[in-house]
Amino acid sequence: MKVYVIAIITSKPEYVSEVKNALVELMEETHKEEACIQYDLHQDKEDENRFIFYEIWEDQEGLDKHNGQPHIKKFQAFANGKLQETPVVIKANKV
Repeated sequence: MKVYVIAIITSKPEYVSEVKNALVELMEETHKEEACIQYDLHQDKEDENRFIFYEIWEDQEGLDKHNGQPHIKKFQAFANGKLQETPVVIKANKV
């Protein structure tokens, strides 16, 4: 069963450019994953510090594997201290 995810990452203003570059790199690496159907990055028009991922995964197993990938761990280490808050992750079923 497919898994749909919205992830919201909010950068501290002084790191917005660095965070954006790291998220683009994360997106490029994630597109290579077998279970990744869609992984789109968006930047909020009203708050340039807020980034939104829209994701579709083949199944929960693929998403779990994604969350353990080296590029995810690299971003987590990089982002330490550069985000305004803990990322918000929403998993949903398509209606």
